[in-house]
Amino acid sequence: MRTDWRRLLVVALLLGATAGVGHAQGDTIVVSAAGEPGAVRRLAEAVARAPRHGVVRVRAGVYKEPTVIVRQPLTLVGDSGAVLDGEGQRELLVVGADSVTVRGLTFRNTGTSQATDRAALRIVESAGCLIEYNRFDNTLFGIYLQRASACLVRRNVLQGMSGSQTVTGNGLHSWSSRDVVFEDNIIDGHRDGIYFEFTVGGVARRNISRHSRRYGLHFMFSDSCRYENNTFLANESGVAVMYAKYVSMIGNRFERNRGSAAYGVLLKEISDSELRGNTFVENSIGLHLEGANRNQIEDNDFLRNGWGVRIMADAQENVLRGNLFAGNVFDVGTNSRLNYSTFTGNWWDRYRGFDLDRDGRGDVAHRPVRLFALLVEQSPAALVLVRSLLVDVLDVAERVVPTLTPETLRDEAPLMRAPRTLR
Repeated sequence: MRTDWRRLLVVALLLGATAGVGHAQGDTIVVSAAGEPGAVRRLAEAVARAPRHGVVRVRAGVYKEPTVIVRQPLTLVGDSGAVLDGEGQRELLVVGADSVTVRGLTFRNTGTSQATDRAALRIVESAGCLIEYNRFDNTLFGIYLQRASACLVRRNVLQGMSGSQTVTGNGLHSWSSRDVVFEDNIIDGHRDGIYFEFTVGGVARRNISRHSRRYGLHFMFSDSCRYENNTFLANESGVAVMYAKYVSMIGNRFERNRGSAAYGVLLKEISDSELRGNTFVENSIGLHLEGANRNQIEDNDFLRNGWGVRIMADAQENVLRGNLFAGNVFDVGTNSRLNYSTFTGNWWDRYRGFDLDRDGRGDVAHRPVRLFALLVEQSPAALVLVRSLLVDVLDVAERVVPTLTPETLRDEAPLMRAPRTLR
């Protein structure tokens, strides 16, 4: 019931903002750097003069001004080629009012800062804002939501700064906010593509986050959030979901997140959440669970990863069901011979059992942890032998006389046929 109430609040605020804009179409102030007759030259002047729920239209041109602050509800819309340039020195636009729309502008050149989280566009303690169809180039932080609520950020393109993660910021950043929605954005080359911290009821859907210096998605202490149908591609460390509960990750694609500490998804200290219908392709580690408890991990595809799933001994009461494992170097890895989670009804391309009663499930259990995977856990340098004849011999010996692989980590009812075509 609480989730439904939040959704109604989001819709009501956004509809209220849209209604206000429509009512104020006659109250339009034009900004023109070229000196168009009847227009003002400076954006800050136009914003200060605009009536509540008025419209500020920015003509094509490059505007280099001190940070512009919006203090009343209005619509700020840019024509093609309207650029706000920070000259490497400052934030560009700060919104400190409810029901503000920012559309069609290009923000660029904030410059870097070691003292502050400098953002191209900052939303501060505001509700019902709409940020759409903007472009962000060479900015430290792109869009920064600070104690905001019921804001919608959609269809923006964000290109980060060059350099290491220590001198770059996040693309979409939500701090101490509620019921914010990020959808259909493209984020490239930031420190973290999407970052949620102390955010409740946040939604990220249909975004593309790629080439991040750290995480394509990073969130901490953010409960009751939902991530749907996003693509996280070729990020330095993949995706990290930490210190949270009641999180849903559904229909996402995690692809080519590679490195010595890279994950498709890292679940750390997260509980009572679900991962369903996701695809993990060619990651160093598809899914890593550490201190993660009571999570439902169902109907996901783990394809051609180094490790499909790594589940540590402190991850307990998780259920892995209906997942598909194919082409991974190691389907499952662990750091203990004990296991406190349940694998059941998954499909494994390495399974060699039989189905005499023809119920679609194997009559003998499948042990997905290879003996060599345990050796690598103890001595990572042994990974260089992964394609050797010695490893093949170890696999055969352990399959015939399973004595060292975890007795408690097995699938008692493996599927005989893949439940779906490979995604």
